[in-house]
Amino acid sequence: MRRFISAPEFGPLVLLVLELLVFYALNPNFLSVLNIGNTLTFTVELGLIALAMTLLMTAGEFDLSVGSLFGFAPVVMWTLYNAGWTSLGVAFFISLIVAALIGLVNGLFVTRLKIPSFLVTLGMLLVVRGTALFVTDGFPQRTWSASGQWIANLLVGDFYIGSLRVYASLFWFIAAAVILGYVLTQSKYGNWIQATGGNPVAAQARGVDVSSVKVALFVLTAVMSSFAGIISSIRTSAANPNSGSGYELEVIAMVVIGGTALTGGRGTIIGTVLGVLILRVMRNGIVMIGVPGLAYNIFIGAIILGMMALHSWLERRHQAGT
Repeated sequence: MRRFISAPEFGPLVLLVLELLVFYALNPNFLSVLNIGNTLTFTVELGLIALAMTLLMTAGEFDLSVGSLFGFAPVVMWTLYNAGWTSLGVAFFISLIVAALIGLVNGLFVTRLKIPSFLVTLGMLLVVRGTALFVTDGFPQRTWSASGQWIANLLVGDFYIGSLRVYASLFWFIAAAVILGYVLTQSKYGNWIQATGGNPVAAQARGVDVSSVKVALFVLTAVMSSFAGIISSIRTSAANPNSGSGYELEVIAMVVIGGTALTGGRGTIIGTVLGVLILRVMRNGIVMIGVPGLAYNIFIGAIILGMMALHSWLERRHQAGT
């Protein structure tokens, strides 16, 4: 029990349960099948980004360009397809390759030029967002022709379990969580990631290629962000170059609330899943009980401060052995 309470996932779990109880008490429709389905639909798209960001932050780095890539990748895919240059499936893979190259540039700037990731990815955010706006003249791309395409069915095909509508994106999120959770906690590469964020000098001395680890994680984060954006564009039939604005900070908040250390060296995929659910449930719940949506950031800021205080207290108790 003492180990369970001191775990970084304990605080987020308690907060999530309290959220569910409070919102349900204030509005029983909060736990209706329709509302659960709507909440899960958007949760998994941001969650895909948060999972990759967890590994990157565990390695001691940030990526502020994820929100712009969320909007940029669908623009690339639909521009190629609508112009008749290639099929939608090929355009999908091209957009992910472009995203991987962007992540590679981020990683090389950070590791080779020794520029802080905050500054590198902030610059990349502006470059990517500006490119998307320039290519589209600021207008959304036509996406409704995705109906019936195999790639659309594979990524966001839907079906019903009773009256609950479930999208295929939920299974992509679950698969990503399981795989990345295994990598981080059960594999040698996960040890390298944690060592890279915890003490890069010592990790390098023990044979870990710190630079390669960071570059690979920047690439992963860029690809996952683009993948999430493409899923969103197909589901909503909208590839807007402004999509994803502000997502970078919300994703970082999800990861931090889940228990991943800001300074690197410690990360938890389970905690991130809980953090994703906490923020999405919060956004949905405050609307359901009649609180103005513009007040969302107030709640998020309070949750971040509270969770940081809780994590600090649990860490001190753990170190003291109590």
